[in-house]
Amino acid sequence: MATWRRDGRLTGGQRLLCAGLAGALSLSLTAPLEVATVLAQVGVVRGHARGPWATGHRVWRAEGPRALWKGNAVACLRLFPCSVVQLAAYRKFVVMFTDDLGHISQWSSIMAGSLAGMVSTIVTYPTDLIKTRLIVQNMLEPSYRGLLHAFSTIYQQEGFLALYRGVSLTVVGALPFSAGSLLVHMNLEKIWNGPRDQFSLPQNFAKVCLAAAVTQTLSFPFETVKRKMQAQSPYLPHSGGVDVHFSGAVDCFRQIVKAQGILGLWNGLTANLLKIAPYFGIMFSTFEFCKRICLYQNGYILSPLSYKLTPGVDQSLQPQELRELKKFFKTRKLKSKKPTL
Repeated sequence: MATWRRDGRLTGGQRLLCAGLAGALSLSLTAPLEVATVLAQVGVVRGHARGPWATGHRVWRAEGPRALWKGNAVACLRLFPCSVVQLAAYRKFVVMFTDDLGHISQWSSIMAGSLAGMVSTIVTYPTDLIKTRLIVQNMLEPSYRGLLHAFSTIYQQEGFLALYRGVSLTVVGALPFSAGSLLVHMNLEKIWNGPRDQFSLPQNFAKVCLAAAVTQTLSFPFETVKRKMQAQSPYLPHSGGVDVHFSGAVDCFRQIVKAQGILGLWNGLTANLLKIAPYFGIMFSTFEFCKRICLYQNGYILSPLSYKLTPGVDQSLQPQELRELKKFFKTRKLKSKKPTL
């Protein structure tokens, strides 16, 4: 997930709103690639052409164009609780890793972000499992009609623990994710000869995309096994469409390698990598546009179409402080207009 430097000119609610809108739009516009990725990971596309375009075309013809956005509503709905939990957990981990002088190392900062992401994923894990089930099902003969129906059906048929099937892979996958992030950050600082807080906007965008590509490639085998475990169910047609039969996470690794070779753990990686640049590009641009609107509403800039600062406004003031200051000067101006005897 992309992160932005905290801007004190925005309120907490405005930051969450900007991030939520940016995340929802980027998820929605790259949803077909997410569908292609999940179907390839689960194995539903076996026996067919496995490329993202071929998978999308097959889904379109079989189930209609709406099928390319299966599970996207659930993915968007989980953005807000996931972001809130991740932000709260990140602050706690940063406090834990900060030394007595208030410093935190790069490795500790990346580990704090990875652990926070892991915590938020675990807390909202049932919605991720339901998203996978909605993607792999046939829309013309659905087993689940939506988020609530899927939750109640899985709970009644398979029990509460079924909603957390494969969650252990989230914990195990955090290690290669953190190692990949650190590898990218350290090497980019050497290549660009500067600390990360001085990177330009194009450099930050390239860093985020490259870090996402490396970390997702390293952790993709764990993600593949997790998707298969999420999709597998004796209550679904063809056991959820999973292409191998297994009894647990370790056995799933073994069966994939036995049936498809080691590269079978990376099925769907192409579609996943293709969505990185547009996903983060849409996210960054949408966030910045929403941020300009909020800054304009708060009185810091002259127009929502640019970052041109409002003359005479102290940009270091918090939004509430700026409003109080404006109210104070407005009151003084009104008082000065009163006639005197």
